[in-house]
Amino acid sequence: MSEAAVLPERDAMEFDVVIVGAGPAGLCAAIRLKEIAAETGREISVVVLEKGSEVGAHILSGAIVDPIAIDKIFPDWRDDPTHPFKTPVTNDHFQVLGPAGAITLPNFMMPKLMNNHGNYIVSLGNVCRWLAAKAEGLGVEIYPGFAASEILYDDAGNVIGVATGDMGVGRDGEPKDSFTRGMALLAKYTLIGEGVRGSLAKQLISRYKLDEDCDVPKFGIGIKELWQVDPKKHKPGSVRHSFGWPLDLKTGGGSFLYHMEDNQVVVGFVVHLNYENPYLSPFEEFQRFKTHPAIRDVFEGGKRLAYGARAITEGGYQSVPKLTFPGGALIGCSAGFVNVPRIKGSHNAMLSGELAAEVIADCLAAGRAHDEPIEYETGWRKSLVGKDLVKVRNVKPLWSKLGTVLGVALGGLDMWTNELFGFSFFGTLKHGKSDAKSLKPADRCKPIVYPKPDGKISFDRLSSVFLSNTNHEEDQPIHLKLADPALQKSSELGTYAGPSTRYCPAGVYEWMEKDGDKVFVINSQNCVHCKTCDIKDPNGNITWTTPEGAGGPNYPNM
Repeated sequence: MSEAAVLPERDAMEFDVVIVGAGPAGLCAAIRLKEIAAETGREISVVVLEKGSEVGAHILSGAIVDPIAIDKIFPDWRDDPTHPFKTPVTNDHFQVLGPAGAITLPNFMMPKLMNNHGNYIVSLGNVCRWLAAKAEGLGVEIYPGFAASEILYDDAGNVIGVATGDMGVGRDGEPKDSFTRGMALLAKYTLIGEGVRGSLAKQLISRYKLDEDCDVPKFGIGIKELWQVDPKKHKPGSVRHSFGWPLDLKTGGGSFLYHMEDNQVVVGFVVHLNYENPYLSPFEEFQRFKTHPAIRDVFEGGKRLAYGARAITEGGYQSVPKLTFPGGALIGCSAGFVNVPRIKGSHNAMLSGELAAEVIADCLAAGRAHDEPIEYETGWRKSLVGKDLVKVRNVKPLWSKLGTVLGVALGGLDMWTNELFGFSFFGTLKHGKSDAKSLKPADRCKPIVYPKPDGKISFDRLSSVFLSNTNHEEDQPIHLKLADPALQKSSELGTYAGPSTRYCPAGVYEWMEKDGDKVFVINSQNCVHCKTCDIKDPNGNITWTTPEGAGGPNYPNM
């Protein structure tokens, strides 16, 4: 806004705990806090902010859920007829795909931690809706449609809460007639559970140097579709994972295909964002994957219902930053608790939220406020979360350094030795370069020619974004911030041939011809909030920030 614009003071509300993000971590933290309050006879006021239009609107995951964290907060959840865990895993297969065929790996070769029996195929969005109802029943206040856009500090530099973004600001940055000032939500402790590459988490990590003693963060992009398939092809509880084609043997990634209830199948594709070829398009690789002879038949005669994409934390054990800061902590995917080989993170997100809640409850009981809840940081590696991640810590770096064939084989061996003997021959490997620095200049790479979509099994980006129900108020500031337009043209386009037009799964970025010159266009209305641009831009020149509250995708049951 211009210097001439004098903003009114924010209204303020005070709570014991403010939680940013109504995902699995944030909701489980809120529930556990209220459970402890009930157990001890104390009052703990808790509010949860959610930038999506409703709880679950921005939630996207595979998803197979290990119920270990749900068992902790709701031991009798199986007796609840409203629970969303309707489809237990009945069979589980890993495949290696070639251009024309597939090899199924024997299950006995897989470490026990890779076994999905006892887990459930779910819509994680619906799990969060169920958790939200439970949380509200316990007295948690949940405010969907309010994006936390600013961290609030006291004079000593301690976090004292967050502020929601102003509403009704025009594209020019000036207040419109509909302008509404954001709220200040003040708390004794603030938990940040924004998900992957959250904007507030990034600020906190930078301000307090939380990443000073950890390895570089690593990410993937996961793209997912929900299909209604022919009942004759539907196999409830069937799980299939693959790696290999269509990716080359240097590029990490793989697929998932899960049969849910009601003749629905979720299919997704993950590409590790340390890929080297700037001509690679994760979206196009996903569409190509579905045409494989071993996959295509599942979708023949079916109907695509929904589409979405999001970044995935892949750094694991050695990339988790320090989790605590004066006044709060990072939880869930803001901290980076995904188990890469298991392709699971929601159970660890929930467990981290519960662990943080127990620490914060103890802090409040001791009369503490705005200090660092260091017990959470010192305890997580000994918890179920740490024990889950430490066993698989070398899978990602081995895959990245040695490629799919040798890297996956050695990663499997490393998981076996960790599981059976509690040690690794490799110690703890480093990841190396950041994902942004992994791209090679375009003149050192071969362009990739992708087939045109057939509109039946494979599709284009814009029709896909339509199915995500993405919407942003058109007259608002662009939430994707470009630091240096000249650098974007000279480097992102000139050196790397414009990879933003390919790594974005929503068609946000374009290089267009205007008056004989190339112009970088940001179609921010298309943004599905996957954050890939914030991770993969080779110069770190694009920063994702929160748009006006309730903007973005509206996933029905992803």
